[in-house]
Amino acid sequence: MSAIRSKNTKPELLIRRGLHARGFRFRLHEKSLPGTPDIVLRRYNALIDVRGCFFHGHNCDLFRLPRTRRDFWESKIFSNRARDIKTAKELRAMGWRVATVWECALRGSKKINSETVIDSLSQWLSSDEKLFEIRGVDSCSPP
Repeated sequence: MSAIRSKNTKPELLIRRGLHARGFRFRLHEKSLPGTPDIVLRRYNALIDVRGCFFHGHNCDLFRLPRTRRDFWESKIFSNRARDIKTAKELRAMGWRVATVWECALRGSKKINSETVIDSLSQWLSSDEKLFEIRGVDSCSPP
């Protein structure tokens, strides 16, 4: 477990490289905001959170509840989901636009081409939409 990172993950780095190549400039892991969002684009009043499907309990092929210490993992994942909802509400109340990119959009059998993901984020940043979510093909949203 000590090798699992919460910052600078491969999916996050992929998104950052793609946005930077398209001319977007951003801050990383801003501690002054609730939940310490992964990517903060102040110019667009937008935040991008890159979430791992396992730790956030996403309903997709990449999430499977472990057989050992089941109570611990159910509790941990439930609290992560609750924290995600609370944080998103706080950020929206502060006037931020929030995008979520799920790991299954960038990895696994249901992944989407990374250029398509970056294009979608670029279009969202230029729009007025408040919420945006990218997940793998045919994935369900989290309950």
